[in-house]
Amino acid sequence: MAKVTGIGGIFFKTKDVQKTKDWYQQNLGLATDQWGTNFEWRSARDPRQKGFTQWSPSPPDSKFFGDSDQQFMINYRVDNLEDLLRELSAQGVKVLDEIETFDYGKFAHIEDPNGHKIQLWEPNDEAYDKIVEGRTL
Repeated sequence: MAKVTGIGGIFFKTKDVQKTKDWYQQNLGLATDQWGTNFEWRSARDPRQKGFTQWSPSPPDSKFFGDSDQQFMINYRVDNLEDLLRELSAQGVKVLDEIETFDYGKFAHIEDPNGHKIQLWEPNDEAYDKIVEGRTL
């Protein structure tokens, strides 16, 4: 079983979310929306398969990352979230919540040995693609 297959997203705290998105849009050409932006790419295993990596700034008081001291969270793409969580739990890894399922994939959170909250995502890239296409950038 493949465990992590790539980076699904980078989430970080910033004092001024809109100013940060504007700066990245103006200076680095990121097409930002209310969530940040998405980087589209093709799978090395199957170039017909499209994938995405989310880039998303959040306000300093965001609870999305867990501990208020945590300034960033990485989202890892995984092949089989249910099996991976069972395996991680059996190895003593702290699983922070139950699996949440959306049209665009399944999500759960674990904690690394440093106490950082990590998001795991079993994506449904076809559904996610429709969301990205529907956003106004």
